[in-house]
Amino acid sequence: MKVFIATHNQKKLKELRRILEPMGFEVLSEKDLDFPIPDVEENGTTFEENALLKAHSGLKHTGFISVADDSGICVDYLDGAPGIFSARYSGEGANDDKNNQKLLDALKGVPYEKRTAYYVAAIACVFPDGRQFTVRGECHGHISEEMHGNGGFGYDPMFISEKGCFGEISAEEKDKISHRGKALELFRDELKKYI
Repeated sequence: MKVFIATHNQKKLKELRRILEPMGFEVLSEKDLDFPIPDVEENGTTFEENALLKAHSGLKHTGFISVADDSGICVDYLDGAPGIFSARYSGEGANDDKNNQKLLDALKGVPYEKRTAYYVAAIACVFPDGRQFTVRGECHGHISEEMHGNGGFGYDPMFISEKGCFGEISAEEKDKISHRGKALELFRDELKKYI
């Protein structure tokens, strides 16, 4: 069965593919199409709403079951920021380095015990017959005072989980405890009910 993953993020695609292919799905991305999928304006107010916007766009343009993820990091000291704005936290021309630096600056001088944070991943799946569902995974930890390792992506080099920094643990270790790993487990269970 073909499933289209509505993302431009190659690292996110790799994580989704790593979990979906063993379930027997043929995973398609924009690279497998003869045409580009236009960017979606992420104007939802929750991770779930934004994931659904992207999944519906994927379905509209491909006709295949479409899956999209919206994820980010929420820092308690910053009242949940950057939250749904995680990817564009540093404004125009945002990238991982600029976003990480802005977050480090925002937490400058804040003691470790007040640097609690959690990653969120919401995954949406929409079907050609109109059915849809979303699932959500979270991973709680702290924001370090400096960058660690060069693994992962996004805020991983400064997110300290129960198993260590996401920038330093293996992809396999991360999958077991990460927000996306947890969301994908729920997604796998939910998808079985729909197929």
